[in-house]
Amino acid sequence: MAARTRYAPDRGLTVRMTATMFLLGLVFVAFIAAIIGIGTAYGASSSAIVLFAVVLGGGFAIGSLFYSDKIALVTAGAREVSPEDGPMARDLHAIVDRLCALADMPKPRVAIADTDMPNAFATGRNADHAVVCATTGLMRRLDKEELEGVLAHEMSHVAHKDVQVMTIASFLAIIAALLVRMAFYGELFGGGRRDNNQNAVPIWLILMAVSVVVYAISFLLIRLLSRYRELSADRSGALLTGQPSALASALQKVSGRIAQIPTKDLRTAQPLNAFFFAPAMHLSGGSGLANIFSTHPSLERRLEELNKIQKQLNQRAG
Repeated sequence: MAARTRYAPDRGLTVRMTATMFLLGLVFVAFIAAIIGIGTAYGASSSAIVLFAVVLGGGFAIGSLFYSDKIALVTAGAREVSPEDGPMARDLHAIVDRLCALADMPKPRVAIADTDMPNAFATGRNADHAVVCATTGLMRRLDKEELEGVLAHEMSHVAHKDVQVMTIASFLAIIAALLVRMAFYGELFGGGRRDNNQNAVPIWLILMAVSVVVYAISFLLIRLLSRYRELSADRSGALLTGQPSALASALQKVSGRIAQIPTKDLRTAQPLNAFFFAPAMHLSGGSGLANIFSTHPSLERRLEELNKIQKQLNQRAG
């Protein structure tokens, strides 16, 4: 997956991510089988509904994949910068240049979001159409090594094509969510009724029930996959820079500062949670159930893994 870069693969996490994608595939097959069964029992109307949802969901998925960089920049209120756009932009470009040289990957576009919330993200359908963004709040609070660790983490997402992977993984959930909405309004307004077929009304209820179950399962699997990919990006970024401790320090600083940001600002930033280095609404120390729904591993888990990497590097050096 990262043949064009020197980002180190993590075989353990790769196996777990592959297993998660396999489970998503099984859910998709079961979903299609259930839909075919419904279509056989209730006629062509349900098949037409599902086909419409698949086409519409595919359009959403493709659009989000090809325009993820533009959507993220607009949502974050960020602007692309060149090295001539001031000291912050110059320093940011210098770090990105160094990381690209270390990773042997194309340089992404560089952007800055003028907000006090310390965070960063990288997105794009591939390395040639990627953008990496840091907030002014992040750049003010981190030293050079810490900022380099954060950006190495974010650029790992690009190197490992995480946007593509998560878009594919989310496709089933998008279809299921559309079917739930369509089934709800179809039942609400009596859609699909036919005078000579009393079975037409339950189609909506069956579609809704199946879609709700599929959406719930796929949602949890996608969240699990997202947490694995964050751990993988932590590992890859730490190994690339050779400074896991700097990334750990950045995580602690960012998480602590985010906790001090007004709740209103955090809620505004939540649409970008899946892209962010650290989630706007951090779940550190939260319940196990809360962490299951999180896009990121807990702070404690990330620090524990980075500490393991630091010990491994120290042993090699010794």
